[in-house]
Amino acid sequence: MANVLVAMSGGVDSSLTAALLHEAGHQVTGVTLHLWEGDDERLMESQCCSLEMTDGARQVCNQIGIPYYVWNYQREFRKHVINYFINEYVQGATPNPCLACNRDLKFRYMLERAQLLGFDYLATGHYVRVEQETVDGEWSEITPQSLHLPRDLQMAFRMRRSVELRKDQSYVLYMLQQDELARLIFPLGGLSKAEVRAMAAERGLATAHKPESMDICFIPDNDYRRFISEEAPQSLQPGPIVDRQGAVLGQHNGLPLYTIGQRRGLGVTSSMPLFVIELDTVRNLLIVGTQDELQRATLIADNFSFVSGAWPVVPFTALAQIRAHATAVPALVTPQEPGVLLIEFETPQRAITPGQAVVLYHDDVALGGGRITADVPVLAAA
Repeated sequence: MANVLVAMSGGVDSSLTAALLHEAGHQVTGVTLHLWEGDDERLMESQCCSLEMTDGARQVCNQIGIPYYVWNYQREFRKHVINYFINEYVQGATPNPCLACNRDLKFRYMLERAQLLGFDYLATGHYVRVEQETVDGEWSEITPQSLHLPRDLQMAFRMRRSVELRKDQSYVLYMLQQDELARLIFPLGGLSKAEVRAMAAERGLATAHKPESMDICFIPDNDYRRFISEEAPQSLQPGPIVDRQGAVLGQHNGLPLYTIGQRRGLGVTSSMPLFVIELDTVRNLLIVGTQDELQRATLIADNFSFVSGAWPVVPFTALAQIRAHATAVPALVTPQEPGVLLIEFETPQRAITPGQAVVLYHDDVALGGGRITADVPVLAAA
């Protein structure tokens, strides 16, 4: 029997995670991270930060018969997620706050605290599979039933996509490495969402029919432009909208309000559709172009880490995924200096966006990931 801490958002996924671990005979404790200021009435609509969701987690823990706690991480959330989110937009990038939350809160602060408090493992409701190498060189999936102590830390761990690709969350967990995987369990990776809801309903869990959580939990109305305008109004400096040749086509309202690939709301007229193809924060230029100019065959990724912990020394081929819900496509990967990769796609990709992550796969095994940096032609002086 293991002593397991379960991160509970109040949704069906983490609720079933706690129930499955408890049924498997483990000593389970539920915890919810209080991340966002509770005096914002808009959060009543949020599926992740609201009091309703915390109450849902508490109800489930009462049903199962396990302890439940709420940990206050508002300061850390502001520092590592909110400020990161704002700063990325101000610098002309498009962030994914879930990546920052996973990297700095759930699988750093939370995992460290769990270990200090004597928990053997941390479990979450993410849809991903973790396997451990066996003595005969095979791989064995870690499930609530196979969870045991102690884990053989001399053997390697790997992360695979979930069986339902539509729900797979390995893209937002690419930062996990051997030390973290040795202390984590994801019981839902072998289940579909429909199976999860059915199993939760069979057990009568209070959250069995809760709706999906929002992508950006701290922006319940999903209007990131309003959020940036309120949090960083000084960053919204109007400037020229130009094409690749430097011709001025109009005025933008502040670069943080635009993203790569955006077509609507540009306020320019043209004989052909125009899209945002670059945000030049040095000259405060919003650069637009045609569909063809939006295509890119290469990107540079920095802050790259591999699940194995090993850094490659020669080029290799892999499948590369540039958005959370994109398809992974073939690419040639060439190591640069430590932490930096050059990725060249077999076919050009649309709207490669600085600030997003690129994650590499071999079949359904996640190799690692990093942050996409700008890799676009330099605009001639306007």
